[in-house]
Amino acid sequence: MEKIVSTLVDYIWGNGLVYLALAVGLYFTVITKGVQFRYLPEMIRLLKEKQESGAGISSFQAFCMSLSGRIGVGNIAGVATAIAAGGPGSVFWMIVMALLGGASAFVESTLAQIYKVKVGTEYRGGSPYYIERGLKLKAFAVLVAVVIFLSYGVLVPGIQANTIATSFENAFGLPAWISGTAVSAMLAFLVFGGTKRIARAADSIIPLMAVGYVGLMLIVLVNHASKIPETLNLIIGSAFGTDAVFGGIVGSAISWGVRRAVFSNVAGAGEATFSSAAAEVSHPVKQGLVQGFSVYIDTVIVCTSTAIMILITGMYNVYPNGMETPLVENIPGVAAGSAYTQAALGTVFGNFGGAFVAVGIFFFAFTCLLAYYYIAETALLYLDQKLKYPILSMILRLVFLVVVFIGSVQSASLMWGLGDIGFGSMCYLNLIAIVFLSKPALRALHDYDRQKKAGLDPVFDPRVAGIENAEFWIEHMQQHHKY
Repeated sequence: MEKIVSTLVDYIWGNGLVYLALAVGLYFTVITKGVQFRYLPEMIRLLKEKQESGAGISSFQAFCMSLSGRIGVGNIAGVATAIAAGGPGSVFWMIVMALLGGASAFVESTLAQIYKVKVGTEYRGGSPYYIERGLKLKAFAVLVAVVIFLSYGVLVPGIQANTIATSFENAFGLPAWISGTAVSAMLAFLVFGGTKRIARAADSIIPLMAVGYVGLMLIVLVNHASKIPETLNLIIGSAFGTDAVFGGIVGSAISWGVRRAVFSNVAGAGEATFSSAAAEVSHPVKQGLVQGFSVYIDTVIVCTSTAIMILITGMYNVYPNGMETPLVENIPGVAAGSAYTQAALGTVFGNFGGAFVAVGIFFFAFTCLLAYYYIAETALLYLDQKLKYPILSMILRLVFLVVVFIGSVQSASLMWGLGDIGFGSMCYLNLIAIVFLSKPALRALHDYDRQKKAGLDPVFDPRVAGIENAEFWIEHMQQHHKY
């Protein structure tokens, strides 16, 4: 089984996807005139908007829900696997992908808002919705919905569950089946409570844990401050092939840096589009900007801090693909993953470092699982739009909880492999879709730019922006008597 999964991962995550993700990010950076950079102050300001309704969550809650999907084990364990396979240079390419990915995240989340719908009492939307309404390709939209449903309902959750179980076993000696049972039980309480309960859990947990985690990392960096210049030189030298040890694995550095950046911040993969569509905003671009900022938080701040902490303390090994002997083996016998991060924190905090990482992983991965369930449920609602088969939602909940438990007790390599298959498949489909939907996203951005220059708080009317099939917004304008 693991061999088959590994073969599929190598095929899906070949150079084609790596360069596609980089190219799409660069393309959107150019055509939006660097929207992720020029609107940075606006991104931060929009986080303070607390607009919420009975149907929609606030922009900040949507931001936290997307961060709960972005900030997970990719920030702690995924960064370590990138260093192990691609060397220190992978960190540089991870940051490059994040900076370019901010534009991709902006576009996909803006599209999610433009083409969102109201299902029952809640806003729903995401990549299948904008593919059907924007590209008018129903069959393609159904394919994407099926892939997303299978990925987030079955393939991807095991990574988060497995990392929780592994970190608690390393830190506290807790058997994996106990962790799996506890996590499944807590998830059951929240996934049966609807979008609002999931959003409230995310906006309570994510900011606190992110600040606490970054705070501990800063303490580690201060304690090893004299090594920061040396570490930065190592990263740059390894990224461009000038380092004596890692110069020969530049290809692996690029591949693994992009791969783990996409896995961590999921910019362009379509993941954040579902929570973005649930937000109550006056203009789609507002949520696009907020989601662009979330990529910075995830990768430029959290992932980079983790990587520098691991490198500066020397708590890592490097085993490039295809090489029989390691290039570097600083901690023999320690497998790549959260153990690197735990060992790095342990250089300053002792056993408390490993315990804190375990707790941090639990909260990050747990909220990530909540985001995954919400995405799988939204994809299911798209496939069953008339709610003819309500039993399907119950089946999804039960299958999701079973997958979480099984993921806790299976091997880490199998779980990471299944997750890479899911994410890679979604990336190909969504990156292609949003490129073909550049025009409506750009029209929405131009409309926002125009209103901002006029000193207005932008309000979206698709008829003024020249965007078709955005029925929700036309009805919204009519209900609020804005013609």
